[in-house]
Amino acid sequence: MLKKLYIIILILIFSTSSVFAIENIEEGSTLSVQDCIDLAIKNSPQIQIYKQYIERQDSLVGQSKASYFPSIGASVGYDFANSDSKIHSSHSNNTSARVALNQLIYSFGKVFSKVKMQKFYKIAAEYDLKTAILDTSNNVKSAYYAVLAAKANVDIQKANVLVNERQYSRTKAFFDEGLVSKIDLVNEEVYLSDAQIGLINAETLYQNSIIALNNAMYMPNAPKYNIENTETFNFKENFAQINLLNVANIMTKEDGSVEPKEAVLTTQVEKNEILENYKFEKYPYTLEESIEKAYKNRPDLLSMQATKDAVNEALKYSKKSYLPDLTGSVGYNWNNNNYYSTNGVSLGAYLSTNNLNIMDINLKIKESKAQLEIAKNNVELVKQNVYFDVQNAYVNMIQLEKNIPLMKIKVRQTLENYELADARYEVGLGNFIELQDAKENYNNAQRDYVQTIYKYNVALTNLRTAMGEI
Repeated sequence: MLKKLYIIILILIFSTSSVFAIENIEEGSTLSVQDCIDLAIKNSPQIQIYKQYIERQDSLVGQSKASYFPSIGASVGYDFANSDSKIHSSHSNNTSARVALNQLIYSFGKVFSKVKMQKFYKIAAEYDLKTAILDTSNNVKSAYYAVLAAKANVDIQKANVLVNERQYSRTKAFFDEGLVSKIDLVNEEVYLSDAQIGLINAETLYQNSIIALNNAMYMPNAPKYNIENTETFNFKENFAQINLLNVANIMTKEDGSVEPKEAVLTTQVEKNEILENYKFEKYPYTLEESIEKAYKNRPDLLSMQATKDAVNEALKYSKKSYLPDLTGSVGYNWNNNNYYSTNGVSLGAYLSTNNLNIMDINLKIKESKAQLEIAKNNVELVKQNVYFDVQNAYVNMIQLEKNIPLMKIKVRQTLENYELADARYEVGLGNFIELQDAKENYNNAQRDYVQTIYKYNVALTNLRTAMGEI
């Protein structure tokens, strides 16, 4: 009863959500992750196949129930016979018609077991559909988060190019004034080129991630669109205004170092705060609770259990094949020949077996027992796989969950270090290598932070999928 209620609720949810689901992508539109999932479910050939499996299984349930309904038969015949001999010759014409209504009265549980078997197979098909929807949703979410990560990485690389352009302009100004050597200027050119190449690579990765998301939605020719941030993956596209240092003159300090004179000291490092209002909440369930939820919700496990129940009913059906069927019949007969004409109604009840083959039945029972054992072992196998899936996803998610606050601190620390190194280099107290190391550390920390958020979202999605949650 609970399984039936669960299936009804599941079907209602899918049918209701489809009413509000997005139908297509318009040029320049903005899609949410749920929009992308709805489009994938709508377009997935795999999901359509599983829907047809349900339709097919529903038809088989109906075919099994058909044995409860009466069957009607009718026949019309004509016979002509002619006989010639030395003693006697004759011929006859005989016309007949018959209509009969047959009804199964009692099958000793055979039909009942057959109907239950097909119902369990239908339940299994419905769970298989949910498995396909879960997998589709997982693929879309992973691709969606990959686009967000790639987009954030493009922003980081854009900021890196701007930073390197600023530093190149400043170093060139210093070089023109004789404050730095030629090698510093050449190195700045190399770093700027590397930053520009990094931006190109980031944009290529972003385009590839869009292609992957289109494929996950089964829309390879989708028009250009944007995607929304999610609660667990917020980022913004803004950069601080770049203020170039105006080197008008230089002056020599008492310790022999030089610094620009009357210079506008605007060396604030561009703070590219990619993740904005990031909502990080620790996962509320323990590993044991997650596994317990998976055992209750995983559709592939529930499908295998329904298959086991179906095979069990098939075994019951095979065992009942020894038993006869009790049927009733009512008919009307009409017969007309050369000598007389008759008609009448016939009623009857029959207890019969059709072509009973003891050896065949015994072998079928043996086959059904073997299939039941296979089904039981398959249930245990899937159950172990569920345990492993949840355990593996849980461990990965927890590790990333612990890394996120540490990565955030690292970004702040590397930014502070970069600001200090930039200020020191500006007034001639720091060297070029120190500045470049600080800049690269900050840039890498931002990328690592975004990558950690991306991996965490994917790990959390995998965990929820492993638990049977969409």
